[in-house]
Amino acid sequence: MVEGYNKNISSNDLIATPERNSGELLTWIRSLQQALTVEVDHGFTNMQGRTNKFSTFVSSYLSKCPSLVVPESELCKVNQLVLDFENYPSMSINHRRRTIVQTRQFLHNLYKYEEERDAKRTLNLKIRKSDGLNLFNKSSFSDSLNLASSILSIKGVGPKQAERLSGLGLLTIRDLIYYFPRDYVDYTALKTIANTQAGQNVTILAKIRRCNSFKSPKNPNLSILELFIKDKTGGIKVTRFFAGRRTSSIAYIKSQQSLYPVGATVAVSGLVKESKYGKSINDPLIEIIDSPNSYLKSRTIGQILPIYSLTEGITADKFRDLIQSILHLTSDIDDSIPTDILKRLDLPAKKEAFFHIHNPENSKTLAKAKRRIVFEEFLLLQLSLLLRRDLHKKCNSPQLSIQQNSNSLVGKFLSFLPFSLTDAQKRVLREIESDIVKAEPMSRLLQGDVGSGKTVIAISALLTAVQSGWQGAFMAPTEVLATQHYQTLRKWIPQLELNVDLLTGSTPKSRRKQILTDLINGSTKILVGTHSLFEDPVVFERLGLVVVDEQHRFGVKQRNKLLNKGLQPHLLTMTATPIPRTLALTLHGDLDVSQLDELPPGRTPITTQLISPKDKEYAYDLIRSEIYKGHQIYVVLPLIEESEKLELSAAVDVHHQLSTEIFSEFTVELLHGKMKSPEKQEVIQNFLYKKIDILVSTTVIEVGVDVPNASVMLIEDSDRFGLAQLHQLRGRVGRGASKSYCLLSHQNKNKLSRQRLEVLVKSNDGFEISEIDLRFRGPGQVLGTKQSGLPDFALASLADDGDILELAREEARSILKSDPQLKRNSNLRISIKEQWDKLKIGNKLN
Repeated sequence: MVEGYNKNISSNDLIATPERNSGELLTWIRSLQQALTVEVDHGFTNMQGRTNKFSTFVSSYLSKCPSLVVPESELCKVNQLVLDFENYPSMSINHRRRTIVQTRQFLHNLYKYEEERDAKRTLNLKIRKSDGLNLFNKSSFSDSLNLASSILSIKGVGPKQAERLSGLGLLTIRDLIYYFPRDYVDYTALKTIANTQAGQNVTILAKIRRCNSFKSPKNPNLSILELFIKDKTGGIKVTRFFAGRRTSSIAYIKSQQSLYPVGATVAVSGLVKESKYGKSINDPLIEIIDSPNSYLKSRTIGQILPIYSLTEGITADKFRDLIQSILHLTSDIDDSIPTDILKRLDLPAKKEAFFHIHNPENSKTLAKAKRRIVFEEFLLLQLSLLLRRDLHKKCNSPQLSIQQNSNSLVGKFLSFLPFSLTDAQKRVLREIESDIVKAEPMSRLLQGDVGSGKTVIAISALLTAVQSGWQGAFMAPTEVLATQHYQTLRKWIPQLELNVDLLTGSTPKSRRKQILTDLINGSTKILVGTHSLFEDPVVFERLGLVVVDEQHRFGVKQRNKLLNKGLQPHLLTMTATPIPRTLALTLHGDLDVSQLDELPPGRTPITTQLISPKDKEYAYDLIRSEIYKGHQIYVVLPLIEESEKLELSAAVDVHHQLSTEIFSEFTVELLHGKMKSPEKQEVIQNFLYKKIDILVSTTVIEVGVDVPNASVMLIEDSDRFGLAQLHQLRGRVGRGASKSYCLLSHQNKNKLSRQRLEVLVKSNDGFEISEIDLRFRGPGQVLGTKQSGLPDFALASLADDGDILELAREEARSILKSDPQLKRNSNLRISIKEQWDKLKIGNKLN
């Protein structure tokens, strides 16, 4: 039994008394939270303190819970937790962990409960709210305005301001209403001074105890007004700054001081800061409260304040006033989504959503407004993709035949392989075969992690097309990758007696002419290439299948150009960049998706480690050890030349250092993006044939280089890469049976940066990594290119709004099932056409 512990804590012991304020409770909660954190950091060992064990301290401290008003159920929890911590020494580690998690949750709930109770008890701020449907009342002046009216027609907007606004793309009132806030500052948290914390945006109701003003001793054009305000829980300093010649006069600053008499009640909204002198609020919103029953005149104090992206010459306050002056015109906005859907999904009308996105009454109305707008963005996109898919399916395509025997081209090819297909590969092949025997064009995306065997699938599909009397095109984003695919084909195809060619930007003119001739007369059965395949002189006799590797690196128009080179050919796109589901639905909502979720047997998992500059010797020793075992090494760098902004090692300098100083006994070569194609190929061939021990490279080896003998990859300045890109790079090692290593070197001391890299240390799952990368860096960075065709959403976030995207996808399917041509949904059809034009979606598939 802990000394001083009362076995039965009664509700009377815990009822708040006037002399005990919430500050006492906060101190009690923080002390317990601190103790719990220390115990977690020490691995739940019931650590020894100065006088007591952790469990003894906590059980004793819990029994001294300050007096407060809490529900009876919470009192029972306090009693139970005291008992739990008495038994803590005899618990298992997992039981201890659960007990601490439960205690933390209890303390968090108690803190929130007391915070809300205290706010209700002490604060009484009367804010005048907008009145429901009266939001849209028009003034007599605004009768002549409509959504198509020029910004110049708004009262108070002159030519200069209109010119500045045009720089933001704002020309009409509709543009203004569709210009959503980029963020919000929430001043609705009404706090007592004791309950404020540094970093919080709060609103405080208090009395002025002191007020003084003075000129800055360092800046003659800066005047400072300081208020010290107090409520019953404590005091805080409030400072306002006045810059400019006019405001620097003694008369001006004294006139400002006179506005805030001692004893007056003020409402203050701002950001709480803390220094060695205590808490303070700088340059807040302030208003004197005339009487306890008075409404605030301010439209910002105690409310949610929208923040807009602006340009020079337009202040935040003026822009907010401009938006407010035309916000009643949201009543003119037509709703494209049927009312029955809105009611079923509990979504507000579009005009209400647009009003509240600019003028939220509270966090609940703001959340509903956001959800409504995001839902419509996603719904229109999904309807566009599904309609586009339906349009594509109506095209005629080559009807290929499948020969299920060992004498077919595919059968012979598979028999040549020194391994058997995985179950995942067999499943994907069946999915592709079921598509290409139909008269409608296949549109399939093949996702597979690095090394999952996508190339074997691609070759099998191409051979099926050739077997059926058609030609195939195999397109890659770089010459390195195109050449890799060509060499893979050349390894197997001669045994099948087929003509395969490679066409890239560096193909000589004479050779190019011969390839184009062979292509048009049908003697070339499979053409591998880069963007050169898009060029107009490239004409196929009978193009039946297009395979696009690393498809997100090509623009939509480029892919469509290749598809236009024959009767609508079948399309198989592949990517080794695992794409999160939300991103896949957005980019490829019109494609069927196959996934290779199984790696071939014999692959040894890659050991990934973070290393700092002081660990470099360890890295170099590991590299030497691996080379002596007969293996090869990659050293990867993010840039080829020194950057003024980023202190990154240049590939050329690192190559020189490694080859002349650190690894002078080994063969060290350099590969970078500015080398000519023949030079790149020579270096890659030498590395493949083990003539090079260490390859120093920029990210050109991210795709396309397949060297099973490579066992170590050292990535310099790894914090400069995205997680998905690092995962791709890491896949260049571990392709043989030997143990492999990926060393992530970083110099950034930022905690978040290290936390991001640790994801790779803990996980080899590409899809898990890409989901996390999506949250850290956004969709464009995950794909690594702006050519990806990613829609530019106004509000929707693929990282945060996945649930709404799934909902929109289901609703889009439901709508088109009952109304395939949207004949009964004319507003939706009009909105989709606008969306179609805006996103430049053609009538071909990605």
